[in-house]
Amino acid sequence: MNERLRVAVLAGGPSPEHEVSLQSAQAVLDAMPKQRFDPFPVVIDRQGRWPLELRKGVADVVFPVMHGPFGEDGVIQGHLETLGLPYVGCGVLASAVAMDKTAMRRAFLAEGIPVTPHVWFSEHEWRSTTDRWGLVKSLDWPMYVKPANMGSSIGISRVTSVEELREAVELAFTYDRVAIVEQGVTARELICGVLGDHDTPEASVTGELNVHGEWLDYEAKYLSHAEIATIPATLPAWVSEEVRELSLRAYRAIGGYGLSRVDFLYEEDTGRLYVLEINTMPGFTPRSVYARAWGASGVPYPDLLTRLIDLALARSGS
Repeated sequence: MNERLRVAVLAGGPSPEHEVSLQSAQAVLDAMPKQRFDPFPVVIDRQGRWPLELRKGVADVVFPVMHGPFGEDGVIQGHLETLGLPYVGCGVLASAVAMDKTAMRRAFLAEGIPVTPHVWFSEHEWRSTTDRWGLVKSLDWPMYVKPANMGSSIGISRVTSVEELREAVELAFTYDRVAIVEQGVTARELICGVLGDHDTPEASVTGELNVHGEWLDYEAKYLSHAEIATIPATLPAWVSEEVRELSLRAYRAIGGYGLSRVDFLYEEDTGRLYVLEINTMPGFTPRSVYARAWGASGVPYPDLLTRLIDLALARSGS
């Protein structure tokens, strides 16, 4: 019998998404097939301190189930590269581009991928101008204000007035030095999972997020017991197919590897699809829409984990 592979499941870290990461990591630890893998947790604390020195010999492969800054922005990926350890998911560049909403949109626009009208500006630009309205005047109400580098709907506000805009931008700047403001659209929110290497990635069935308020916030995603998604979504066949095709294009636009979840806005009245963002390490909690989308596509959760680890090993030549 072959010796089981030691899989270090990274979780926690100084990101505001620390708690979500712990939930995701526990799900991965519980579901990983034990006949082939010997998983163990490595929980980084909120100050960025590690409980052990991760190196070859301690782990054969790393599964970084970390969301947001420090875990999903290329920092952890770069560290693992220096250690020479195979790891699950996108590399340094793809992680950094996808995490930064301004860089991500530049990559999408360069490839002709549709995105909603938007602007971005630095904290310095915001504080040094006497015409703050001028920074966003090309957009209409409502607008969505977001920190450029953050996930899980943290720091996001929907605004319908100049006063709300000021408060929302100040909130965004508590998380990042750049804010992005997006044009609000009346649309259904769709998702699609991508799985695979650079050359032959696959797209899952399309899902739809069940948005009961103005938008799907942190509480709805992680604290509510309401059903947050319908998978597969009830859509015209051409919409589902276009979502899948655009998902693969977005994945390639950032140089994705391993996995990503692509989020969309679908305007039924016009038939327009907009790529909202791409997440290189989506939630892996038991309610994860990424895992559910692949389950509906014929890849059960334990098999999904196995495929992701195999992709990590293939990239490293292990």
